[in-house]
Amino acid sequence: MPPLESVDDRLQQAMKLVLLAVLPGLLASFWLYGWGVLINLILAIAMALAVEASVLHLRKRPFKPTLSDGSALVSATLLALALPPYCPWWLTISASAFAMVFGKHLYGGVGSNPLNPAMLGVAFALITFPQQMTHWPSSHGMDLLGGLQQAFAFGQLPDAWVQATALDSLRMNKSLTIDELFSANPAFGHLGGRGVEWVSLAFLAGGLFLLQRRVFSWHAPVGMLASLFIISLLCWNGSGSDTHGSPLFHLLTGASMLGAFFIVTEPVSGAKSTGARLLFGAGVGLLTYLIRTWGGYPDGVAFGVLLMNLCVPALERFVAARQQQASP
Repeated sequence: MPPLESVDDRLQQAMKLVLLAVLPGLLASFWLYGWGVLINLILAIAMALAVEASVLHLRKRPFKPTLSDGSALVSATLLALALPPYCPWWLTISASAFAMVFGKHLYGGVGSNPLNPAMLGVAFALITFPQQMTHWPSSHGMDLLGGLQQAFAFGQLPDAWVQATALDSLRMNKSLTIDELFSANPAFGHLGGRGVEWVSLAFLAGGLFLLQRRVFSWHAPVGMLASLFIISLLCWNGSGSDTHGSPLFHLLTGASMLGAFFIVTEPVSGAKSTGARLLFGAGVGLLTYLIRTWGGYPDGVAFGVLLMNLCVPALERFVAARQQQASP
């Protein structure tokens, strides 16, 4: 076993690369939604570090190795990007605290968590505060003062600043063809959500950078995106009013690219062997589509990841058994 210092160094280096890779998507989200993205980010990071320091103090553990490894910073960043910009301040900090306590430290800290902490925080917010989690802003966003007023509920709030997302609009559509929906609804762009297409491509670029740096293998991202593409292609019936969206629509809308390259690749809660990683990603992609199309939530990445986290031991046993059968 390598010495502890080398393990910590590798973890810290990987977290730095992940933060660097997520930067294009973060900047694209800021361009699309405005200051709410940064408000979420600051609140989530501050709460995550505060909770981490408090738990370490209660457990009488040294602060520096854990606080400096970057894992809390990464989890908080991914959580902030998955929450609606301009959501109430208490939602962001409660989701961040829940993610750190119940997603990480309840199991002993980094390296021991069976569930993805960021997605656990998102799922907590979706279940506990469903109304606030549907308040996604229109693409023009707000200035800094307006964003602070919205997040902290002071001053005169704007009368109208939210709209249904493209996933929500498609799921609730009963009469318009897909062409009519894209031309009449401002939430739709060329292939997916207006502006969200560029955010997704920014996360894709960051993910490819991490693949090039070999921070993770290709199996889980390809499994998720291929599964999502195939199931949406099989269920796609063209431009009719009962369509569920094209494969490109599902790939470039919602949290698909963020999930594929920054969530399903989380090494602790995800699968370890290459075959199990491929199945893990495929399961996330399938569940994401099923929840988006027939579930009660417009985007199913968080629940898909958590459900597949629970299946990791079974996937590892299945792949190991198949390998034993195939060996002479």
